[in-house]
Amino acid sequence: MLDLKSLLSGSRQVVGLDIGSSSLKLAEVVDDPRGGYLLNRFSQLSLPRGIIVDGILHETSLLTEKVKELFKTSGNRRKGIVTSLSGHSVIIKKVDFPTMEEEEMRDMIRDDAAQYLPFDNMDEVNFDFQILGENEYNPNLMEVLLVAARKDIINSYTDALKAAGLTVVIMDVDSFALETVYEENYDFEEEDIVALINIGASITNINVVKADASIFTRDFTLGGNTVTESLVDRLGVSFDEAERVKIEGPGGDEFEANAFRMSLIEHAEPICAEIDRSIEFFRSTFGGDYIKKVLLSGGGAKLPGIVEELRQRLGVDTEILNPFQKIAINDKTVDVSLVEQMGPALAVSLGLALRRVGDK
Repeated sequence: MLDLKSLLSGSRQVVGLDIGSSSLKLAEVVDDPRGGYLLNRFSQLSLPRGIIVDGILHETSLLTEKVKELFKTSGNRRKGIVTSLSGHSVIIKKVDFPTMEEEEMRDMIRDDAAQYLPFDNMDEVNFDFQILGENEYNPNLMEVLLVAARKDIINSYTDALKAAGLTVVIMDVDSFALETVYEENYDFEEEDIVALINIGASITNINVVKADASIFTRDFTLGGNTVTESLVDRLGVSFDEAERVKIEGPGGDEFEANAFRMSLIEHAEPICAEIDRSIEFFRSTFGGDYIKKVLLSGGGAKLPGIVEELRQRLGVDTEILNPFQKIAINDKTVDVSLVEQMGPALAVSLGLALRRVGDK
């Protein structure tokens, strides 16, 4: 069953598995004897294009094969998995309800689904909700965050992982995994509003949080691949070659290489424009609430110039999220240079690995 913060099945021994459109990332986080948390294991594996498109799994058996390969090379022996959905595969919506008991609310949502969610038949949907608190303008109403996904989409992932010998213990959402890693690493005041923006390969997740509660979420299907595809058109090369050039540069002397790196931001215009529109929509919808900071994560956060571009466009202090600000790294079992180099690209996998069975 899809849920926000509760148990599906399985044991307390879990690892986070971030299933992206371009890679798998496996993270194990344990309690640090010195206090806090410790990244005890991390592995990643590239995925061929087309296995997952816009959050929808198209090649179940191939994903199973790749997950088996990842676990074999990682040395991880834990079989309980925390993973997540994003993009078109999940619906997130904030709704006001009259004050009532949780079970009564669940029945109301199920019986009158069309009022709250874009599904006619709730038998085909798994949903859950989290009560955020009393509506600040009307004490007779509760603010509730609804999350829903079609059962066939959930089952496609859980079946692929089951075939790999694993059990999905918690099915989270990428946006909420960002929130988890933010809460663990950053100090904040009750009224602080921060926009968490994760730019993945094919999907960008936006989660605006106030203190420790999500108040606005949006996913859109633009990401690092948008830059790569633009390079394909400009350079007349294959996607794989354009991806290599994006990461490694086109060669030449240092001046040319730097000039190329700084020119990449031009190819990210569709992403930046959509982020700008999303934040403006949030501001207009939520009465101009002041966003204190924007924290960027995902592989796209490392694109040269994107921090400065978004800082200027949004008029908000913008920086790259540091998932290791308060989480230590076990240098005996983890390639420290690799995870520090990847940095913000690990945000979702770490957020998933931080989840614990039975937490809220």
